[in-house]
Amino acid sequence: MNINDRQNAHNDIDHIFKTLFPAQAMPERPEQIALSHRMLDAMLEGGIALCDAGTGIGKTYAYLVAGAVYSRFRANSGLVALPILISTSSIALQTAVRDEYLPFLSGLLLEDGQISQPIRAVIRKGKGHYVCDERLEQRLGQLDLSKKNWKAGAALLTLRQELDMDEAAHLSGYDRERICVPHTCDCKREQCRYLLFLERCDSGLFLFQICNHNLLLADAIHRGSGRRPILPETAALVIDEAHKLPETARQMFGVTLGVEDIRALSRNLRAERYLLAAELWHDAAAPLVRKLSKPTEAGHPFDAYARLLAAPERKLTIIHRQLKGLLTHSTRRQVETLVRTVALFRRDHDGMVLYAMDDGQGGAMLCATVSDLTAQLRQTLWRQMRPVILTSGTLAVGEDFRRFKEETGLLADGRVSESVSLSPFNYEQNCLLYLPRHPPNQKEADYYDQLAEEIAALLKAAHGHALVLFTSYAAMSAVKDRLKGQTSYPLFTMGRNAVHTMEQFKSQPGSVLLATGAAWEGFDFPGDCVSLLIIPRLPFAVPDALKEKERERHPSLNAFIRAVSVPEMQIKLKQGFGRAIRTEADTCIIAILDERAAKGQRYRKDVLAALPEMPVTGSLRDVERFIRRIKTDGYFREGAASCPR
Repeated sequence: MNINDRQNAHNDIDHIFKTLFPAQAMPERPEQIALSHRMLDAMLEGGIALCDAGTGIGKTYAYLVAGAVYSRFRANSGLVALPILISTSSIALQTAVRDEYLPFLSGLLLEDGQISQPIRAVIRKGKGHYVCDERLEQRLGQLDLSKKNWKAGAALLTLRQELDMDEAAHLSGYDRERICVPHTCDCKREQCRYLLFLERCDSGLFLFQICNHNLLLADAIHRGSGRRPILPETAALVIDEAHKLPETARQMFGVTLGVEDIRALSRNLRAERYLLAAELWHDAAAPLVRKLSKPTEAGHPFDAYARLLAAPERKLTIIHRQLKGLLTHSTRRQVETLVRTVALFRRDHDGMVLYAMDDGQGGAMLCATVSDLTAQLRQTLWRQMRPVILTSGTLAVGEDFRRFKEETGLLADGRVSESVSLSPFNYEQNCLLYLPRHPPNQKEADYYDQLAEEIAALLKAAHGHALVLFTSYAAMSAVKDRLKGQTSYPLFTMGRNAVHTMEQFKSQPGSVLLATGAAWEGFDFPGDCVSLLIIPRLPFAVPDALKEKERERHPSLNAFIRAVSVPEMQIKLKQGFGRAIRTEADTCIIAILDERAAKGQRYRKDVLAALPEMPVTGSLRDVERFIRRIKTDGYFREGAASCPR
């Protein structure tokens, strides 16, 4: 590697962050610049960089700048042109990278003369997201659009111009299944839009290709098993929101069954006019659907779900035997997949772990995953010898990445480097951590009464503007019932219609949102909307078969708790804390009401180690003073206006 070329590449990073960005009124952030340099080093050296980046660092621009500079370095070195692959877990981030971050960066580099062509990016998805032209025309030919729901009919017609079905609002699930690109694409059309799209993706036009973690792992599985790759060869891989990679891998290397899988078959059987089969399936699966519609709770063994699979398995066998030659290809494949899935959950299989987990929408789903996830990741994702950047705000506890490396199979990989970039936010000035001197005690019979009283007192002290993050739906429901008579602030509870609830909450400043599940990391609350974050219980994971399997690898229960349970709790706590402070101007009180975090208790040090340094108090009077000091008069008028008179 030419030393001068390498130094020039690093000089380019400095020029972009210290000259080009400030000229556009973007502040110079030393931690962001250092992070981008570390990412570039990993790309140049073919390493695997674990980059924990605190809120406000600007990690997206850090890796986009490093990637653009690395691509120029490769071109100057005469290396073959290859795209850079970015994998994220959220559609919102994928879209923002393509439509906001990269166009801005591209414009700056073009104007500065560093590039001669705009930087282009494309979002890649699985086949099920794209239209098959042949199947679309077949579907339109079967329909009398004058008798179909006009919105669904209009959505179908727009797909003659739009390849990505996600862009067609009001498209029904039934239509989606019947017009998507099938597993084997064999329409033989010379002008097949999907095949033309793939050719364009492989043409070298796009410097950045963007996908989600599922497609990334699907491509890795294909490559590991000798099948045709889904994604192109790439110069480097960036995995943003990398803390979600292990859970995605557990699902990709295993099998899941949820309420929507069951209901989808009922819909498709009815749509194909097999009404008796649809009714038999609906009735047989109804007890399981009712149980899966409720969240998982401690003490609910997997067997409680498995017993409810006996009747659905019998009816599936009958439906498959009697209708397999009559069903459409997609519905027949759906039945066959369910037959295999239900059989898997009904019987023990060597090397598989069966468990139930929250589905993120207020219910549960059944999961079967390989017992040794790390071996699967090593054999697929990490064996590809390309530079990898893994970044998130919750990869490490303090500066310790051990838990993440254990989960992902990177513990003994010599290519791994680690870095922690601290948030530039002034937490000591803008935050107050409240750990009550006498917190509610979960062992006492009136625990929920105590908890509701403590929360009501906090709401009064902070004038509403609160998010209460629970670790279970049962606790959330119990507190909601008790709070109604103790506070006048509007209460919202996040359930399955999370987006609608969020809109209501944000439209009533000063109100209170009770939430759990995906709310721990899936939503942003900038500004005064959440000025009080309450965490009633420390977010320890609920014991399940997966945890029991992992516990077997530790010499004692205490060793397992310290090596696995505590680090996972700390990372989840960091994720919850991130809901409170999203911008440099945000101010917030963080209240943790778990007695195990009280002074002198066993997890207090772990809690303090997981969070940024900030003042700590056990006094509600301090909470009132803090709010009075940091908030403007408008904040208190919002709180007063939200209370019914």
